[in-house]
Amino acid sequence: MSETVLTANDDMVVPAPATGGTPHRRQLPHGPGKILLWGPPLLVLAAVIGAWYFISLVILGTRSFLLPPPNEVLGTLLVEKTRMDVIDAFLSTAQVAVLGLIIASVIGIAWAILMNVARWVERSTFPYAVILQAVPILAIAPVISIWVTDAFWARTIVCVLIALFPMVSNTLFGLQSVDRSHRELFKLQKASRFTVLRKLELPAATPAIFAGLRISAGLAVVGAIVGDFFFQKGELGLGALMRKYQSRVDNAELLATVLVAVVFGVLVFLLFGLLARLAVGKWYDYS
Repeated sequence: MSETVLTANDDMVVPAPATGGTPHRRQLPHGPGKILLWGPPLLVLAAVIGAWYFISLVILGTRSFLLPPPNEVLGTLLVEKTRMDVIDAFLSTAQVAVLGLIIASVIGIAWAILMNVARWVERSTFPYAVILQAVPILAIAPVISIWVTDAFWARTIVCVLIALFPMVSNTLFGLQSVDRSHRELFKLQKASRFTVLRKLELPAATPAIFAGLRISAGLAVVGAIVGDFFFQKGELGLGALMRKYQSRVDNAELLATVLVAVVFGVLVFLLFGLLARLAVGKWYDYS
């Protein structure tokens, strides 16, 4: 049975999950389970690499410069000049992505809380959040370039615009999905609106907020790279470096930069998934 503490406003707590008194922790697979978990993705990866070699060496043959084989692509990263260019571009893109994600998270969570507290704000502003998500960034970037002359902040704004909507929608969904019986309990105790938000809604919305963070983190990387394509003044990011290699037909270097961007995006996604499990995994089956 779950236990409920009935006390005055600020001391009130949400009913504990009915887990027999022990927090639920998802067990990681071991033995055969690990094979079933990692086997299929590794097989797909091996198939993709094999297909890549086949297309490059067999189908293209003498035109393999159009799609250099994996070993040649990875070999370009061993060249000091290319490696340093990619590292510098990666650091520039990562800086924009992190800053954009932080700004998008703060704005998104604050906006969602405001919409949850005042429903007229939701009715008035949420349609514009949807519109902002639907407008192609390719159409907004030229306007940003007119308003913002600093390339770093222009790239950051693009990053924020792309990463904002998942934070807004997921946080709002979590805040509004609180169990009705829990709301009635707080209403019975005449809890203030701030207490309901602090003690009930925000804790209940934590899994949804982390889900939004994981999505927005991946989109922040995409936004930073897209911004690089449009705003190439100052430090070169990964997107600008890709365009540079494309203009010189350095396909091996281009693909190496793409691979670095892909690995960066995947690692960011996995990192926030891990943070979510550490933060809420004891009481929520986060997968």
